[in-house]
Amino acid sequence: MSFMISHQTSEFAGDSHAFTGAWGPSTSRANFCEEDYVISFYVAEFVNSLTNLAYIYPALKYMYGRGSGGILRPNVDFMSISLLVLGVGSFLFHASLRHTLEFVDELSMLGLTWSMLHAAYTAHQSPTVARTISIALAVFHIPFLAFYVWSSEIIVQVIGFVGAIVLIGLRTHHLLHRPELPKDKSRDWIIRTWTAVAISLLGYLLWNIDLKYCTELRNLRHQVGLPWAWLFEFHGWWHVLTAVGAGQFTNIMREVQGETGGRKRE
Repeated sequence: MSFMISHQTSEFAGDSHAFTGAWGPSTSRANFCEEDYVISFYVAEFVNSLTNLAYIYPALKYMYGRGSGGILRPNVDFMSISLLVLGVGSFLFHASLRHTLEFVDELSMLGLTWSMLHAAYTAHQSPTVARTISIALAVFHIPFLAFYVWSSEIIVQVIGFVGAIVLIGLRTHHLLHRPELPKDKSRDWIIRTWTAVAISLLGYLLWNIDLKYCTELRNLRHQVGLPWAWLFEFHGWWHVLTAVGAGQFTNIMREVQGETGGRKRE
């Protein structure tokens, strides 16, 4: 956990274009390994910003996929809204490196984990129990977000994020191993869940490499030049891979909810 905190508070400031961009020098606690304003006068971290489209894509794919009523009548659920908000919020943060928008990025991450936690724990529940769980999560989560903003301590965000991930993992393991679920579907969901976990962990590994070996990566980017240098913006790969993992997990939860909808306990 201490490494996650150092990750959030690391600074790679002092880039040659840092004071010439539209948003000015960074005011955020974290300034990532991508060099500021090298590609665009208007976007501080070009790759780290654009890769947030990876969160927006699965959100829009669900909203305007099968069953959609058109532009003005999309499919909407908590998970799709959370993915969309995270994509937009993280884009704005990396584009500006403003401290205020850093909170938007971090709160959006907590919002996505909250939506997945909600989906996992309300699946295979009666409407009454599901409603009670929804209220309980809101009663805890909203004050927690307010406390984090008030305290501005990154350890609070880390505890909330890791705690939610652990709870999601425990509930998902229990949910997908229920004996009444069809064996073929259960096996498929378990494989896809572990695949999503592996993809997300790979993204986290690349993020760690981006932090620890920033100087070496910057030198490599300069040597290979554009556009190949973008392949070595590993924080951007964290966005892409976690978006793939989260998108897959949200699809699994929707399928589980659909399967268990007729099996809810009264």
